[in-house]
Amino acid sequence: MFAVPANTVALPANPTAAHPVRVALDYATNRDSWRHLLRYDPDQRWSRLLDRTDDQEVWLLSWLPGQHTDLHDHGAAFGAFTVVTGTLTESVTRRRPTGEPVQLWHELRTGQSRVFGPGYVHQVHNNGVDPAVTVHVYRAAPRTLVRYRFDPLSGPRRAD
Repeated sequence: MFAVPANTVALPANPTAAHPVRVALDYATNRDSWRHLLRYDPDQRWSRLLDRTDDQEVWLLSWLPGQHTDLHDHGAAFGAFTVVTGTLTESVTRRRPTGEPVQLWHELRTGQSRVFGPGYVHQVHNNGVDPAVTVHVYRAAPRTLVRYRFDPLSGPRRAD
C-alpha cells in the first residue's frame, strides 16, 4: 500500500537524514504512534505536530470533505507529504518556461506522496466524500505559509 518512490534513499539509522518522503512514509505506516492523537475538526483542517528536531518538523493533518488550503507555498522550506487515508486533489500553480501561467491538477490517493521546495505554489483540497489523513515533513527553514492568488494572465501572485 505504501510504496517508496524509486528515486528515494534507504532510511539511514538517523531518520532526520532520510529523504522527506521516506520520513513521511515511515510515519504514515506507523499509525500506532499517532492514532490516539488524530482528530477531525468540522470547521477547518486539523493539524498536530508529531515531531520536531533541529532539522525538520513532522505534522499530522486531517481533512474532512470540502476542507482545503489556500493557494500557498512554504517559504524557504522543502519537504514532502504522504496521503495516509482518503483522496486529495492538489493544484500546482507555476509558469511554463515561456512565462505562460499554468495550473496542474494531481489526484492523490492513499500511499502517494508529493515533494515540494521553495517556490512550489500549491493548493490541496479534499473533494471526496471521505475524510483524509496526511503526514507532512518540513525541512531547512521554519515552517511558514505564504499565501497567493492565481491570476490567469500573470500566474501566481502573492496575496500580501
